[in-house]
Formats: sequence, C-alpha cells, structure tokens
Amino acid sequence: MKLARRSLLAAACAAGLAAPAVAQNFPNQQVTLVIPFGAGGPTDIVGRMVAEAMGRDLGQPVIVQNVGGGGGTIGVQRVVQARPDGHTILYTNIGLATQPTLYRRLPYNPITDLEPFGLVTSTPMVITVRPNFAGNTLADFIAFARERRDAVNLANVGLGSASQLCGTLLQAALGINFTPIAFTGSGGVFPELMAGRLDVYCDQTTSSLPFVRENRIRGLAMTTATRLPQAPEIPTAAEAGLPGFEVGIWNGMYAPKGTPAPVIERLNRALRVAVQDPTVIARLNDLASPPEPLERVNPAVHRAFLEAEIDRWRPVLQAAGQFAD
Repeated sequence: MKLARRSLLAAACAAGLAAPAVAQNFPNQQVTLVIPFGAGGPTDIVGRMVAEAMGRDLGQPVIVQNVGGGGGTIGVQRVVQARPDGHTILYTNIGLATQPTLYRRLPYNPITDLEPFGLVTSTPMVITVRPNFAGNTLADFIAFARERRDAVNLANVGLGSASQLCGTLLQAALGINFTPIAFTGSGGVFPELMAGRLDVYCDQTTSSLPFVRENRIRGLAMTTATRLPQAPEIPTAAEAGLPGFEVGIWNGMYAPKGTPAPVIERLNRALRVAVQDPTVIARLNDLASPPEPLERVNPAVHRAFLEAEIDRWRPVLQAAGQFAD
C-alpha cells in the first residue's frame, strides 16, 4: 500500500512539474490550424490571416489545413482526436453550436471534448443572387421565389454551416422550401453562382463582398440592423422587405480536451496579439468582420458563450425538423 501511495504521489508530482515544462517548450514545432471547411470560404479567409499573425507571436508557423465535409464535423473530429499538446488546433464558426442538434449521433461533444480559447470575429451575412437575375431588389427575389418555390436553388456548404443556417432562416421567413444544393466550401459555390447555375446564396461578408464589389454576383440585403459602412449601397433585410431578419456569424478557436492550461494560456496570448495586429484589424474591417473586443477573446467567456449558443439554436433547429442523420 505504501509503495502504491508513493507511486501515485510521484505521478502527481511529475504531472504538476510537466505543465510548466510543456508551456515553456510550447510550441516546439509548427502548429496545424484545422479549418473544417473548404479553402476560399469565409471561415478560411479569416482563419488564415489570424493564423499568420499568431505564428509570428508563437515563433513557429501556424499552417492551415482545410478538412471539409459533414457540415464541419469531419474537421472538428480531427481536432478532437488529435494529441492534446496545442500543436493541432481548430478555427470554426457558429456551426459548432448547431451540430449537437443537427447531428443526433454526433461523435463528440463540443463542450466536453474541446477547450475554447477565444472568440475571434462576428460577421454579418449578405443575401446574394446570380448576376443574371432579372430583378434588382430583395422584393424582386421574394416575388420570384414565391412563384418558383422549390424550383429555386439555394446553395449551402453543409448542414450546420453559416450559409445553411442563414438559408434555413430565409426559408422560414418566406414560408418556402427551396431546393438545397450542398458544397464542401464557399470556394465551390461562387463559380456556380457567377455562372448562373445557382439562384441564391446567403453567406458571410468575408467571402461575398469582394464578388459583390466586382459585380460578379448581386448583393440584395445585409442581415444587420443597420447598413454596413463597407457596403452602404446594400440595404438591410428589414429595409428590403424582411423585418426582423437578422443573423450574424461568430468564429472562435479551440484545442483538444486535455490540452494543458499553460498551453491554452499561450495560445490565447498569441490570439490576443493577432486580433490587435493593425494589419489584421484593417483587413477584417474591410471585410465587415471586425475582431471581437478583447474581453471576449477569453477562454472562460468563450466557453460560456458556446454553451448559451447551443441552447439558443436547439429549439430553432428542432422546429425546422431538418437533421443530418
């Protein structure tokens, strides 16, 4: 018994000494940032610029790995199963809060299997249509949709993705079920939308606004309460005929459960440095996706917010009755 107690005490002491050592040596190799959507999409765009800035502070490159599919679940699971040493982390969006409802056999729990270490941005959405759409306003599209109904093609990048959530709310607001066309990332949507093979797409300003500005797609309405300074010509959904239609997409960073607290603190510090980088701020503001206030770039605040968002979206998605399994 004494020997067993001594062994347990030695193990506990070793674990206590290991955490500072891990933090002191972290990172000792490149960090892989998994983005669970395809390259070129809104989550990818912001994730890459933040990863670059974090890498400068960490002294090791932060390499982005796109793991698309399953509405973001495949990439999340990759991180959940990764070694919890801080060298594999996750950057994802609001979809993490909807997965526990949409996937009734989800192989992980976002609350118990991940360590949130900071919210990054909150991004508005823009309702866009193909450039050869005959109308010019959201009211024109609503009339078109009510006439064509399920013949209208609505793009998304998977159940639980930002685009799918916005599309679900749009259909509910109009009382119409469109024909969903799923992609693994926004990078695959825009060529189809620009070619006129898709009718409508609702996604974050980070990926949509550049194409709207180039007149390659048409922006009909913003999902914000007021017009955006970056695109003042685009009315809000309320101004355009959908009162109360507001939705924003938040993004955050995570490590696998069991990642030592000192490593989480180091990752959080690098993230805080990144979101205060003047170049990052300027680029994010240009995309209408400003960084979160520093008090929200915080592990405890992030965890509480994630729990609240899971609870907020559960009744909405259950009422829609659309599940991924």
